[in-house]
Amino acid sequence: MRDDHTEALARRAAAGDAMALNDLLTAIRPAVLRRCARLLPCFQDAEEACQDALLQVARAIGRFEGRSRFTTWLYVVVANSARQTYRSLKRRAAEQHDLPPLDRPDPRTTSVIAGSRLDFLDALERLETRRPDLVAPLVLRDVCQLDYAEIAGHLGIPAGTVKSRIHQARADLREYLSPAL
Repeated sequence: MRDDHTEALARRAAAGDAMALNDLLTAIRPAVLRRCARLLPCFQDAEEACQDALLQVARAIGRFEGRSRFTTWLYVVVANSARQTYRSLKRRAAEQHDLPPLDRPDPRTTSVIAGSRLDFLDALERLETRRPDLVAPLVLRDVCQLDYAEIAGHLGIPAGTVKSRIHQARADLREYLSPAL
């Protein structure tokens, strides 16, 4: 995904150009799918989150104001979509009596990487209930790999606050992810 081309398409799409929106969605789909797959261990789940993220982009592109880079805005949408897909999958599994809930991955059927992603998503949910202000900076930095200045610009807070929140979020996640002794 070429950044300058994507940014131009996003500006045109935000201004109401339907052809630019179509081209934008086509251009960003591979990167969106890769980002969803970083969080969701099952490819079908990542595809579902990708489709949801692309739909969100299509619906909300008119609200993209260009204050930050489009890719920064996009990564927020993608991370939220992947987390929402995970919550939905967890809820669906809990509603089915014949299937175990997705509280803990089954070590016999889940790879170490996939299990750690599920643990990470569970830890993010716990963090969000306790300190929702810490989740966005952490996800933007550690999942979306944005730099501190981009995160600060997107969230409208000073870079020092971003760093502090990320530090606190990582400390809290370590506590959630540590096995009980």
